[in-house]
Amino acid sequence: MPLQKNTTAPDFSMPDQDGVYHTLQELLNAGPLVLFFYPKDDSLGCTQQACSFRDHYAELQASGVSVAGVSRDKASSHTAFRDKHRLPYPLLTDTDGSVHKAYDVGGIFGFLTRRITYLIGENRTILLAHEDNLKMTSHIQAVLQQL
Repeated sequence: MPLQKNTTAPDFSMPDQDGVYHTLQELLNAGPLVLFFYPKDDSLGCTQQACSFRDHYAELQASGVSVAGVSRDKASSHTAFRDKHRLPYPLLTDTDGSVHKAYDVGGIFGFLTRRITYLIGENRTILLAHEDNLKMTSHIQAVLQQL
């Protein structure tokens, strides 16, 4: 089960595709954050999910919302994925799985990654926790409905 709405999102520090570290608080300085977890760079479902956030990125930005994706892939994989699909937001790498664990996105016995999207308010309150492993575009739709 994902973290619950109206609870506090755990802080983190993770590198992005360029090796630049980001904390939750730093990302929230720009306003609310969509933090979406996905299993694997450039897989079919993950590409659909990531590209749906790309396709609505201007709309999210106009609402003051930033976006970051998280997977356990290495930075080099993130760079190739970002460049191939022209993703305008950072892809954070959680190779040790500690952030996955903190955000409760591990699958069976903690393996794999459940596809979960959080909308986090500037005070670190979770405004939305959406899980759907089958309908990739449901994540962006849930966020847009929440705004």
